[in-house]
Amino acid sequence: MALIKPLLGIVPTIGKDCFLADNATIIGDVVMGDECSIWFNTVLRGDVNSIRIGNRVNIQDGSVLHTLYQKSTIEIGDDVSIGHNVTIHGAKIHNLALIGMGAVVMDDAEVGEGALVAAGSVVLSKTKIGPNELWGGAPAKFIKMVDPAQSREINQKIARNYLMYSKWYDKDYKPE
Repeated sequence: MALIKPLLGIVPTIGKDCFLADNATIIGDVVMGDECSIWFNTVLRGDVNSIRIGNRVNIQDGSVLHTLYQKSTIEIGDDVSIGHNVTIHGAKIHNLALIGMGAVVMDDAEVGEGALVAAGSVVLSKTKIGPNELWGGAPAKFIKMVDPAQSREINQKIARNYLMYSKWYDKDYKPE
């Protein structure tokens, strides 16, 4: 069972139909929407500031979300996919964005709606990534615009897939 740890009297709030992997850790001021999945070895540390997560967000294996004391918070919109081993530190991620595996998104950065951050990228503090933009590299730089319809379709498909995968861990799951 996931470690859900209250801190300083603040208890994490988990939405309906969420999957929390057995060794996921969720601490303090974390509020999560419905149908989210928090995968193995993922840590959401709402100990020094708040983490707010929308609906149908998947935060994949080994990711760490943290903030700066009294300075930065994390806000994640709906239908967002955060790849394996991602670090998000005090950033805002808008609806339908995708953060690729191993990426780092630093304090006060903002990732726009439908935007893509390539695997292994480092998004520096205060960077603003616009809607439907693809950024990559270390430090991350603008690469190109992404077709909004394609971005929406791809990102919703990934979010739906992770929702489906999470159902496989339900003890009552029966393959169709």
